[in-house]
Amino acid sequence: MSVRELVVLGTASQVPTRHRNHNGYLLRWDGEGLLFDPGEGTQRQMLRAGVAAHDLNRICVTHFHGDHSLGLAGVIQRINLDRVPHEVTAHYPKSGQRFFDRLRYATAYRETVRLTEAPVAADGVLARTGGYTLEARRLSHPVESYGYRLTEPDGRRMLPDRLAAHGIKGPDVGRIQREGSLNGVLLDEVSEVRRGQRFAFVMDTRLCDGVHALADGCDLLVIESTFLDEDERLAVEHGHLTAGQAATVARDAGVRHLVLTHFSQRYCEPAEFERQARAAGYEGELTVAHDLLRVPVPKRR
Repeated sequence: MSVRELVVLGTASQVPTRHRNHNGYLLRWDGEGLLFDPGEGTQRQMLRAGVAAHDLNRICVTHFHGDHSLGLAGVIQRINLDRVPHEVTAHYPKSGQRFFDRLRYATAYRETVRLTEAPVAADGVLARTGGYTLEARRLSHPVESYGYRLTEPDGRRMLPDRLAAHGIKGPDVGRIQREGSLNGVLLDEVSEVRRGQRFAFVMDTRLCDGVHALADGCDLLVIESTFLDEDERLAVEHGHLTAGQAATVARDAGVRHLVLTHFSQRYCEPAEFERQARAAGYEGELTVAHDLLRVPVPKRR
């Protein structure tokens, strides 16, 4: 059975706290695992969450501030220590190549795994697989930063009443799916489009076109809300979002499940992030993330 869920490994911004580790997020997408922004301590958080190095197929880094990337060294060495049998691909801003190189080879170890470097230089598609398309969009932060979006291809949903009306059953159902028509009956007459699921990961950024493009129509949006609304000036100055801004983006984009994360250590009451998100008019499912949380991707509409 396929599994699609977000495993939250860490939710702190800038510095970890007693209750929040540096960033780290694993998206399980059927048989693949995409690790986003492995901050310091990610390897230990993976252990606590029951995530193995063998679960990783891609590593996606939004930018090279330490709370989003210092865990790379440990994660890369762990996939080699555990001799992960498949290729692992790393995406990160091309402008930060020197930082990636330093982290990849921070200490001595034996390379046993094929780690493919696929840096991001501009908006666009990074990969196409049978299960998804992965793309990146530029964000607005003091250093070059990209958000990531994963889109499942649209499929078809067969309609039993229409199949029955045309006398199509048994092996003929599979045949019309494969061939597009059967005895003069078109596939469109007995099915409808099943919209593919969409996931986006938006970290350190001010409001910008990239944020809205990434969030558009998402089933699950993971987005930073470093500050509360009363500190919007600080958010803009440092290249971040507030809870209300993040929720407004989700509201306008038609997001089904909003996950707020990347919280400043200045705040001690997570319920206030939820309150401000609701005050901004977001009415969908809402999660204020905490470490080791598991969030399922919403079921298809």
